[in-house]
Amino acid sequence: MISGVKIKKYWRKRLRKMRNALVSRFFDTRTGRRLLIENIGKRVVSMTVDAGDHRMTFAPSDYIGRKVFRKGHFERDHVDRLLAVLRARGILESSGQLLEIGANIGTQTVYFALSRAYSHIISIEPDPRNFPLLQTNVRQNGLENAVTLVNCAAGDAAGEIDFFMHADNHGKSSAIRQSSNDVRTTVPVKPVTEILLDLSIDPAAIGLVWMDIEGYEPVACRSMVPLLVRRVPLYMEFTPLFYGPGQTREFVAWLAGFYSRCLVFFEDHEQEMDVIDLPGGLDQYDVLFLP
Repeated sequence: MISGVKIKKYWRKRLRKMRNALVSRFFDTRTGRRLLIENIGKRVVSMTVDAGDHRMTFAPSDYIGRKVFRKGHFERDHVDRLLAVLRARGILESSGQLLEIGANIGTQTVYFALSRAYSHIISIEPDPRNFPLLQTNVRQNGLENAVTLVNCAAGDAAGEIDFFMHADNHGKSSAIRQSSNDVRTTVPVKPVTEILLDLSIDPAAIGLVWMDIEGYEPVACRSMVPLLVRRVPLYMEFTPLFYGPGQTREFVAWLAGFYSRCLVFFEDHEQEMDVIDLPGGLDQYDVLFLP
């Protein structure tokens, strides 16, 4: 006969397996992944997920990393949407190179590289927390020959600048302090023209500039006038909230000296307009300056 102790052990084992199976299924849902990633202890400093056609390593304490864990990507649809617009307008130069200013941990870097839309990518990222993850994500996806990494900020002159690291969202770190909780450090800075010169890259080889640097766009743009003179397609996160009304008007007028037309990306549509008519009353939006 089977003893009562053995029967109890059998059912405990069965119940444990059932519980584990249910928990595993739950944590494979969007809600489950959100609860899991939001409750990981601080001792876990990095995680890696298999996103299907690539792997992505991130800090679980970071907003972008949590998005990658929950959704499997971070705004990959933005890259796909931009490439579709460039193709439709006949301004996607597959032989050209992509200059990415503000690469973060390499989410968009990897998406652009996997699209094979550009012959090479130059990715610039100053944040000392992001850059090692950017290196990892390029390396673990076998993209070392497709991407050149530059660990500095893009600014007016070569040297060092103060850089403010956002605690919870590394994508919000900037050369402009946005919160009293930001941690100040110093990072190297170079003009974009100097970065390209150091890499022996002709500005004429750049087919697209993609930029997201949290309010420092006016400074970075001043450092790449040769690209703007050539009217290289320029896609950026445009943030009147950071610039303020006066600087927004000045920045728009300055950009209008190089580009005449642009395409503003709203959530559900794009709207073409004269650059001089860019809206200054919206907090933030993406805009493509057209050649």
